[in-house]
Amino acid sequence: MARTPKPVIGVTAAVAGVGESEFGRSVDRPLDRLVIDACRAALADAGLAASDVDGVVATAPWPGPDTVSQALGIQRDHTASPGIPAGAGPVAAIEAARLAVESGRASAVLVYYGYAGSKPGGPYAFHAHDPVKASLEMPFGWYGQPVYFAAWAQRYLHTYSVSPDELGSIAIANRKWAQLTPGAQRAKPLSAQDYLASPMIASPLRAADCCLITDGAGAVVVTTTDRARDLRTPPVLVAGSSTVTFGPAMTSYFTQAPDLCSFGSSRSGPRAFAEAGLRPADIDVAEIYDCFSISQAIQLEDLGFCDRGGAFGFTADGNTEPGGALPVNTHGGHLAYAYIPGIVHVIEAVRQLRGERGAAQVPDARTALVAALAGGEHSTLILTEDR
Repeated sequence: MARTPKPVIGVTAAVAGVGESEFGRSVDRPLDRLVIDACRAALADAGLAASDVDGVVATAPWPGPDTVSQALGIQRDHTASPGIPAGAGPVAAIEAARLAVESGRASAVLVYYGYAGSKPGGPYAFHAHDPVKASLEMPFGWYGQPVYFAAWAQRYLHTYSVSPDELGSIAIANRKWAQLTPGAQRAKPLSAQDYLASPMIASPLRAADCCLITDGAGAVVVTTTDRARDLRTPPVLVAGSSTVTFGPAMTSYFTQAPDLCSFGSSRSGPRAFAEAGLRPADIDVAEIYDCFSISQAIQLEDLGFCDRGGAFGFTADGNTEPGGALPVNTHGGHLAYAYIPGIVHVIEAVRQLRGERGAAQVPDARTALVAALAGGEHSTLILTEDR
């Protein structure tokens, strides 16, 4: 029986490199090439060669770690996968990489995620492959992510007596960040009037409340803090992390969850904060999974950044936009920057803590939170600068 390595006392993990591929809607390149491009960019950012990497964490079935490792020339001693889809998968993958480094299983781990949202079937195809949904939900109109999250939004409006017209504040605030971010897919200014003119997709969610369609990839290199300090870019420390499973399986989560006003962030958030020794008030910048505006709102509340039922008002008061008390989705998020689920939020948090974001830089950013969901699974990651 193989012996399980014990944690290496005093070893902590840090993000040493991040990278993105070309991205956009209908990018004319295969997904595996986009993933390889992102991985090479992350290695170059860290100042590492493929031969310096001995661990790979894959967050999607294709391309697999064997394909990626062979293309890059990585000799793996450690391979892992969180087995979690959507946004929480890439964030959970950072936690898996962290544990590999801190336990001594690997010295440098490459995490990658690619997404081809504009290909035939797009994001709808994910749920269409589920036989339970195809048999019991889709025939009755439960088809597609906008419909799932519209039900959550309707419940939220009813529970907290929020007007549908008030939902626009999150889309408007995220768009302000996209205007400061080169390459953002949706950088056109969005006013309150523009929001109300946005087509209704699944009541009460309008087109402006829905994430982008994106083809692209992102990658992150995780290594020990000591090693990261000798590399090309300032290390960003992994201070706390938590991944939880909460409620029914993905098959029925969005239609039959026991509470349509709370995600697993109500559990993963407190655990990550406790491990990091921080509170919500200590966070300088937050990157929160915004497949739809309602998902960002609920997580803001679950994570303790505002009161229950107060997320849209909190945002409408300017707290999350440039210059606000809690900058959120400082690249524009999935609503306006790119929908490469979860991983682009990790990359943005790292860049903020390095002070690399130019016009969108949050002054004196020292702590960052990344949160992402995948149905009943949720991951929260807390990053800090190297003090």
